[in-house]
Amino acid sequence: MGERMMLRAALPLTLLLAGCEPVSSKLGLAEPFKEEYRSVHPLPASRAITVESFQGAIEVLGGNAGEVEVAGTKHAASEDQLKAIRIEVDAAGGTLRIRAQHPEKTTCRCGASFKLRVPKQVRLEAVETSNGSIRVEGTEGPASLKTSNGTIKVLRVTGDVKAKTSNAEIELLESRGAMAAETSNGRIRAEGVGGSFDGQTSNSSIDVTMTELKAGQPVRAVSSNGSLNLRFDQWKDNSLRAATSNGSINLWLPVGVNAELRAATSNGNITSSYEVAGSQRGKTRLSGRIGSGGPLLDLSTSNGNIRIAQR
Repeated sequence: MGERMMLRAALPLTLLLAGCEPVSSKLGLAEPFKEEYRSVHPLPASRAITVESFQGAIEVLGGNAGEVEVAGTKHAASEDQLKAIRIEVDAAGGTLRIRAQHPEKTTCRCGASFKLRVPKQVRLEAVETSNGSIRVEGTEGPASLKTSNGTIKVLRVTGDVKAKTSNAEIELLESRGAMAAETSNGRIRAEGVGGSFDGQTSNSSIDVTMTELKAGQPVRAVSSNGSLNLRFDQWKDNSLRAATSNGSINLWLPVGVNAELRAATSNGNITSSYEVAGSQRGKTRLSGRIGSGGPLLDLSTSNGNIRIAQR
């Protein structure tokens, strides 16, 4: 209760100071009116944060600070629209909520961007915007990220990640946890990640390099009109579903894999550097046992080749 009262008392001062010097100009730009803002808040005991904006980017950087630093810019086509954008920060219910509120009952050419510096042990329960990118770096906790028409980049994050966008790329780099990525008309790239992976897109490729896998966790990569390039340094009784159309599937696995294989294509070839025992083989189909058998490797495409190779 005391923390909440302190937070509310501090908010008007911090936001007022940030709004004293609006950065505005009339240079013929689409959204010439801008205003910068800045505030600092204690992290709740739950370590939970939500961030919501519109028509703007969100960046979250984890570090050793003990507080949450919020900085950003409001932008609009007119001064009235700029003033109508409200920045709200509240810690009610044990979650720090940061929100840029769209002006009511109006359509405006406006938006807001956020840049947060947070303690690295943070739970990003929801980071959401539209028509803007999201970048999260250096945090240790779960992260739920959602935008549209904007890229998502996750770098050196330890914790489960859910990333969703449209018409844009998702990058998951040097991170550990359950990685789930969904987009459309955009590439998914996971490089140097560990844990588990579930990715889905359309009209683009999925490129994955995993340094470690959680034992028994399924792996999924689904696209259409795009290739799948999947590289795994470890394999621990994991199942795999890789499906696309009008694209190839290239799968690299370590030595010593035990699995059941089911691969199918049309208008393409299937090759394997592993011996497939008890195989049923045709030009466009291959099934059988790799090693002593185990979880299913289910690979399917159309109008593309399938290649299974050792790392």
